[in-house]
Parts: sequence; C-alpha cells; structure tokens
Amino acid sequence: MPPRSMTAADYVAGVRSGHRAHLGRAITLVESRNPQHQALAQDMLLELLPHTGKAHRVGITGVPGVGKSTFIESLGRMLTAKGHKVAVLAVDPSSSRSGGSILGDKTRMEQLSIDPNAFVRPSPSGGRLGGVNRATRETMVVCEAAGYDIILVETVGAGQNETVVADMVDAFLVLMLPGAGDELQGIKKGILELADVIAVNKSDGGNAQSARQAQQQYRNAVRILQPPTPCWAVPVVTCSGLTGQGLDTLWDTLEDHRRTLTDNGELTQKRRQQQVKWMWSMVEDRVLDAVRSHPTVKGRLPDLLGGIDDGSMTVTLAAMEILDAFGVSAE
Repeated sequence: MPPRSMTAADYVAGVRSGHRAHLGRAITLVESRNPQHQALAQDMLLELLPHTGKAHRVGITGVPGVGKSTFIESLGRMLTAKGHKVAVLAVDPSSSRSGGSILGDKTRMEQLSIDPNAFVRPSPSGGRLGGVNRATRETMVVCEAAGYDIILVETVGAGQNETVVADMVDAFLVLMLPGAGDELQGIKKGILELADVIAVNKSDGGNAQSARQAQQQYRNAVRILQPPTPCWAVPVVTCSGLTGQGLDTLWDTLEDHRRTLTDNGELTQKRRQQQVKWMWSMVEDRVLDAVRSHPTVKGRLPDLLGGIDDGSMTVTLAAMEILDAFGVSAE
C-alpha cells in the first residue's frame, strides 16, 4: 500500500529522478483499485504526461515453447548495451483462484532484471482485460516519464490478451518456431493479422534450414492477410534469443516500421485511436464495478444464479434483470 503521507508531487519527483524504488511505488499506486489511491494516481499521471509519448512501444507475443523470456532478455540486454533504457511489462492474467499475480518474469529474466538500465515488472489484471488495459497503459506512462525510451510489453497467456496489447503499442511482434508446417495449420489467423513483424526464433544451429523454410511459409501466409498498417508490408525475419543471432536486424526492422509510421503521420493517428479505445475500456471497467457492487443487484444475484443453475432462468433474462436492478433499461 502506498505511504499515506506521499503527495502526487512526491511521486512525480520520485519517478522523474529515475530511482527504481520510487518507480516501483508509483506503479503500485496506479495498480491499486482503492478509490483514494486511484484519485492520487490520476493526479500524478496528469503531471507526468508532458514527459511521455516519445518511447518506442513494442508488444511481444509467441506460440507456446517459442522462448519469449530468453528472447526478451537477450533483446533487452542488447538494447541497454546500446545505451537505451528498457522497461519490460508482462501482461499478467493473474490467478483466477487467488487473484494474485504470476510473478515469474523476474526469475525468468535474471540478468535483465538486475541491469541498471532495465526495469522488469509484471502488470496484474485481476483476471480482467480492463485491468490489463488500465494497469499496463498507466505503467507505460510512468516508465516513460522515468526516462525509459523502449517499452516491451509481453503477453503472458493467450486469447484476448494479444488484442489488448496490440491496441497499446506502436508495433506488435509475433514470435514463431522453425518447422512451421503443423504450426501454421494450428495458429490463430487473428494473431498473424495483428503482427507488424514476425520473427522465427530458435533459428540457430541445426534449426537454420527449417527456420528458413518456416520464414518462407510465413511470408506466403501474410501476403494473403490484411496488414495492420496499409503502408507497411509485414516482414518475416529469423533470429535466436539464445545466441543473439539476428537480433540487430530484427530491431532495425522494428525501427524502420516506426520511422515509416512516423513519416506518414500514422503513428500519431494510431496513438490517438488507442487513447479513445483506452477511454471506452475504462468506462466498461468502471460500469462493471458499479453493477457488481450495486446493493439491489447484490440482493437479486443469489436467486438469479440459482435460476440459471436449475434451468428456471435463461442467461439472457438474468442479465436483463441485473440491468433492471441497476436501473438501466435492457430494451
């Protein structure tokens, strides 16, 4: 819990100093669902906003077993060696039973987490996509204000998390494995449609030949998909997070993507659209909180759930009654 004596100005000064402990406290504040903490966080964020917006924001996802953590650690260490400050935010779906975060990223990225020019932080959602959106977006703002010029947002888990992350970054990187035959059949088309860049990881050693074959197969696949950005043809590169092979080329590709979007004005437009989506996501999150906590809804809920269980109530009717109890017409 944030210290009660700290003001928004205290948090701003701490974040701007770049001190990791102050940065951690500020992020804890924005993650809090306590109304008083949220109000203080918004005051802090308003003061930090003029110092944000210049970082390169990259979302990273990948199929199971692709080696995301090793890849991100290698990429992050390469970037800090080049003089960048790198923040890694892991979108954490949280435990659906305990509500706690899966804090595995610091142990999986041991070297990066102790790099003085890197900051690794899980971003717990409380099991809700709105929580992912708010906590991660506001954490990005704090990290940018603290001087981190590259923000890597890793998706932990599958499903809608990919779409949520793609809607908050400048570029979305999808990691794939060599040996794409079976994998290409099973991968969700939607994930490839989100990709701004595709990288075939683990392309070192004996995997080199299969990686080149996979690269060509993915190139063929993306040609028939609508690219996320009209001015950008989605490239497919090969790399190895384990050896660092190809990471320079991959980062050059991501920087080329950012330059292309910046030069034609699409980056500004994209970020503006993301802000609007963020606003509506927050509206949905707050409305859901209000509905769940409404006393009349809470009073009706046991009967409605019982009706669904015994078949005397349809889900649609139950939803309509909840809205009616909340005072909203379901018509």
